Amino acid sequence: RRVILARPETYMNDSGRAAAGLARFYRIPPEAMLVVYDDLDLDLGTLRLRPDGGSGGHKGMRSIIEQLGSRDFPRLRLGIGRPPGRMDPADYVLQDFSPEEEILVAEALGQATRAIENWLAEGTAATMDRFNRRA
Repeated sequence: RRVILARPETYMNDSGRAAAGLARFYRIPPEAMLVVYDDLDLDLGTLRLRPDGGSGGHKGMRSIIEQLGSRDFPRLRLGIGRPPGRMDPADYVLQDFSPEEEILVAEALGQATRAIENWLAEGTAATMDRFNRRA
């Protein structure tokens, strides 16, 4: 089985252009793509795999849905938590993690790697059962 790992070089809000181009070039149906992205609505260190759905307000996901013309693709959300106080979310997502947060991030990335490997081997439902919990 061939696996392609890609990271768009576009701005986040234009991620769909890169994802759709990749899907067209390699003839990948949306349901065979796993989109991995950060999510402000999940606590730092939390993983959530979903089989499909909307953008949840995430502009990168909105772009991917629009460009693929489908909401029917799995996505792995990596929680980064909400910005403190009245901090602009755009500034929050671009700042470095604190040393304490780095530990949680490293654990979450390890879990995400295992979740992706599991998704490749066993599919979405089995991976959701196993990994949809705090890292």
